[in-house]
Formats: sequence, structure tokens, C-alpha cells
Amino acid sequence: MQAVILSAGIGSRLLPLTREIPKCLVEVGGRSILDHQLDALHAAGIEQAVIVGGYRYRQIGAHLARARPPLPVRLLFNPFWSVASSIGSVWMARDLLDAPFCLMNGDTVFASDLISAAVRAPGEGVGLLVEPLRAAAPDDMLVTVANRQVCAVAKDLPLDVATHRSLGVIVSHGGDAYARALESVIAHPGGLDAFHHAIIADLATYAPVRAIVAGEGAWQEIDQPEDIAAWAGRHGG
Repeated sequence: MQAVILSAGIGSRLLPLTREIPKCLVEVGGRSILDHQLDALHAAGIEQAVIVGGYRYRQIGAHLARARPPLPVRLLFNPFWSVASSIGSVWMARDLLDAPFCLMNGDTVFASDLISAAVRAPGEGVGLLVEPLRAAAPDDMLVTVANRQVCAVAKDLPLDVATHRSLGVIVSHGGDAYARALESVIAHPGGLDAFHHAIIADLATYAPVRAIVAGEGAWQEIDQPEDIAAWAGRHGG
């Protein structure tokens, strides 16, 4: 299994931290988000990683050359990062999506046991890592789960039907279902503006999508400076 990390966006809500560096190189607890992710993926048994970069992507390449990550890493450039949403970065990696993969956003720090549990979760096909919804935040990607299957995914999902929120991690054990759903969504009018979760939402309307419920492992989406402090506070950084 290989990882696909979506790291093309500018991270405007982290300004001024991202004025001179890409979001994935922002430091959390003294290490870049990307370094945290690569260590967690390696510990989970992922064999290689592909990073889709855009904004200041050459800095990502320079960082990788210095940091010597614990697994083989390849950098892909998404030249459409400023005019398309995250689905554009998934499109740049489309040739990889028939093989087993673990796809994640490039702005989230995970404990390695969370990723390990996700990639080892039983079941075939495509799965989405979720956690039970206790109190929704304004930017949460909300999910409806029934009988351990994903039924709906959207930021504007009504709270009376939302049961979980997404951690932004998608796992596939192979097959072309996810790649075909990607092509379908991006071809629709406005498809370039879709979040990559729209692929899961589309796929779930006609094929099983496993809901992989996260355990107690820690994670933190790094959207604002206070998110950095929240992770550091929990981990003594």
C-alpha cells in the first residue's frame, strides 16, 4: 500500500505562517506536519508515499532531500492548485488509484496507531476514517453512517442525520471504483471546485463504502495557529 498526501493548497487561514512556506512544512511540536505524517505512515506499514504539491512545491522537494524520510517519497506537482479544490490534487494522482492506497490531507497530524488501525481495518474496497460526532465544528466534514457503511458526506449535512465526522483519510485495498468516481465527479459542472470528499459521497450512492471508526488515537487538523498549540499542549511540545 502507498500513501497519497494532498499538500497543494496555500493554507490561507494559517497566514502569516504560510506566507513563505507551504502548509505541510509548518512546524507542529517542533517538526513539520509532513514529517509527522511520514513517520506515522511508515509506522503503519505503508511502503511508499506520493506527495501532491502546488503552492511553493519546490520547498517540499528541498525539505525531503534534507529530512531523509523513513520511506520512499515521490513529489507530484499540481499546476492547477490555485484554480481547483482538493479534487484537482487527487486527479494528479489518478494513475495510482487502482492499486491499494491510503489518501490523506496534508494538513493533519495523526498518531501512528490511528493510521495503522485504518489501513488494517477488515473489509474490501474503499473505506473512510471517521469518528463519532459529539459536537460539530463549523468546518467539519460531516458523515452519515448506517450499518457500518457511509451513506452521505457533506459539510452542510443536516445535524439530525449526521452521525460522524471525517478525519480525511481514505483507504482502498485496490480496484477501480474510487478512480471511476473521481472521473465522474470532476467531469460534472463545477467539479473542479469540489472537495475530494465529494468522490466518497458519489461512490456511496451506488457502492459500499466502509466506515472505519477511529479509536482513541490522537489527531489534529492544523487549520489555524491555535491548532498548533492544541497539539503541542497534548503532547508536551
